[in-house]
Amino acid sequence: MELIQQDPDVDAYLAAGEAIDHDHPRVREVSDRLAGDHPDAYSYAEAAFAFVRDAIPHSMDFGDLRVTWRASDVLEQGTGICYAKSVAYAALLRARGIPAALCYQRLTEDDGSDPVVHGLVAVLLPGESAWARQDVRGNKPGVDARFSLGEERLAFPVRPELGEVDHPELYAEPHPVVLDVLKAARDRPHLDRTLPTELRAPGASSDVRRNGSVSRRP
Repeated sequence: MELIQQDPDVDAYLAAGEAIDHDHPRVREVSDRLAGDHPDAYSYAEAAFAFVRDAIPHSMDFGDLRVTWRASDVLEQGTGICYAKSVAYAALLRARGIPAALCYQRLTEDDGSDPVVHGLVAVLLPGESAWARQDVRGNKPGVDARFSLGEERLAFPVRPELGEVDHPELYAEPHPVVLDVLKAARDRPHLDRTLPTELRAPGASSDVRRNGSVSRRP
C-alpha cells in the first residue's frame, strides 16, 4: 500500500499542535532522556517506540479509567488507548526533528462484526524515501508489534475478507472524528462505547461502537 500525505509539505509533520504538543516541557524531558542514550535518528525512533509501547500501559488492557489525548498528558499520566499513545509517539519523534504522521485502520471481530478505527503512526527517517507505519498500542497475548522500517510488524494486520481496511492517508494531527471522541469521553468506559467505527470527512456524522467488547482493540 502506498501511503499518501494529506499535506504535501513534509514540514506539516514536524509542527506542534493541540494534540501533538511536542513543545511541552514534559515531552521535551522524555525526548531528551531518550536521546541521551540513543543519539542517532534510527536508534532514537526505535527507543521512543519501545518506550511508548511498553512503558505507557494501554488503558483498556489495564483497566485505567482515565482518558488522555494530548501527548504531554499521555506522558505525564502514563496511560492512553492507541490514539493517545500514537500522539505521544509522534510528539517524541517530532521533538527530535523526525517527521511523524498519524494514520488509521478499520478493524473488526473475527466474524466481521463490531468494526472500530485503530490508530497508528508513520515515521519518515533521514535517508529513507518512504514512510513506515508503526503500532505502539502495547503488546499482549496474541499481539507482537515491533519497530520496523521493512516488513511491517503491526499489532493487527488487516483482513480484507472481513471488511478490514488500511487507510493510506497520513494526517498531521489526529483525524477530527478520533479527536472529537477522545475529547467528549467522560471516562474510559464511556470512550469504549463511543469509539468510531469508520473515518468520515470533517463535519460529517460518524457511527460509533455501542457494545464496548471488541477484542482487536484500538
